Amino acid sequence: MNNKLNKLTLAAAITAAFASQAHAGGYQINEQSVSGQGYGHAGRSSNIHDATIVYGNPAGMSFLDRAQITAGGTFLSVNTDLSNVEANRTLDSGVALGGAPNGSQIPVGSIPGGNDGDMVPGTLIPFAFYAHPVNDQLAFGFGVYAPFGSKTEYEDDFQGRYFGNYTEVKVMTAQPTVSYRFNDQWSVGAGVSYNRVEGELRRQVPSGAGFNPATDLDARVDGEDEAWGYNLGVIYRPVPETTLGLTYRSKVDYELEGDYRVTAPDGSTALNPVTGTPLQSNANLDLTTPETVNFSLTQQMTDRLKLMFGASWVRWSHFNEIRVVNDQGGPITRELQNYSNAWAFATGGEYQLTKTLALRAGVTLDFTPTNDADRSVRIPSDDRRIFSLGAGWSPTPDLTVDVAYSYLTERSTSVEQDRQDLLAGAATGGVPVGGATYSADYKNEAHGIGAQLTYRF
Repeated sequence: MNNKLNKLTLAAAITAAFASQAHAGGYQINEQSVSGQGYGHAGRSSNIHDATIVYGNPAGMSFLDRAQITAGGTFLSVNTDLSNVEANRTLDSGVALGGAPNGSQIPVGSIPGGNDGDMVPGTLIPFAFYAHPVNDQLAFGFGVYAPFGSKTEYEDDFQGRYFGNYTEVKVMTAQPTVSYRFNDQWSVGAGVSYNRVEGELRRQVPSGAGFNPATDLDARVDGEDEAWGYNLGVIYRPVPETTLGLTYRSKVDYELEGDYRVTAPDGSTALNPVTGTPLQSNANLDLTTPETVNFSLTQQMTDRLKLMFGASWVRWSHFNEIRVVNDQGGPITRELQNYSNAWAFATGGEYQLTKTLALRAGVTLDFTPTNDADRSVRIPSDDRRIFSLGAGWSPTPDLTVDVAYSYLTERSTSVEQDRQDLLAGAATGGVPVGGATYSADYKNEAHGIGAQLTYRF
């Protein structure tokens, strides 16, 4: 039995983007500040500590007393356990009885393969920011960071490989910003962001009814684009001990263009068994990364202690479906996602233990935008709790070294998927007669270790 391979879609690649195992819901990344990581990013928009405020809230730059540069990164290590796995081949019941296809498929045996889990490789997420106060009112800044990203890599014989076995999506951003302080209480900031997205997806397609991983075909797609966005911020200090911050980040609209190809185990391009044409083409889709709003409060309780609270809202409802078209605008695929807008809440604090050493801690609750009906092997995540510890050491007034550790634990979740279009051929007129099902329980946890250096001029 041959395969009928519809044009693989960039949509699947972008689906993977929404599977980030990092410290934020959906595929958003929060690792743009190690000093902020120490208190769970609770004061992201209001705690003016170093040049990472360029990202946290551009309005805060004008409250810095001198120029400074901050650079660092966080290494993420993710562990995933899979349990209660069921993976079955399906076949049209009419074909199974030796007759013509009747459109109803039944299980005919398990899919060979494994479920090792731990499909997210260790990843370093770097960042760098520069802030330069021109005078008591005006400041400029610049930052380079990763706001979104994901990478998952299952083992070669993963039992859910027909739904996806490799994904890598990266968004890199460069952001110039400006800040203006009206007085000791009010400041505003704004910036533009240049964003570049790259993505690659792979999934396997069986070359016969046996669903043998050694003979599977490799279907992959990659795509890229670049686009512009913007961000706005405001800071209000009703009294010197209290700082309120609000930051808005715009959505960014991409038009990804990518290449699609299916290869046999020997590296040659596979042919469509119905038409005989090579299985390679172009594909296009529109992608919108969501806008975000962050509010936070920083309260100086004593000369040594300050407490922070933050809330973030992400408009994931942009991601209702994935619709892919070919170069002529014809439809290739449509997949419902039905993401919901999501919130995250954080609280934390910082204690100045000595003149040179500050200690930090924080807790974050991060709610998933996914839903049980549409969750996939590429999006095996659920609500998260994140516990963070950190410290800042300033051996001189010009230099600060920050370190942080975060532990993320995720609510156990389940995935149930099926498809009926994996087996077809010329003999059946291209009518699908076989597919696959996959279900499993996922339990995710992650460890984040970060370090950054700030130098003041």
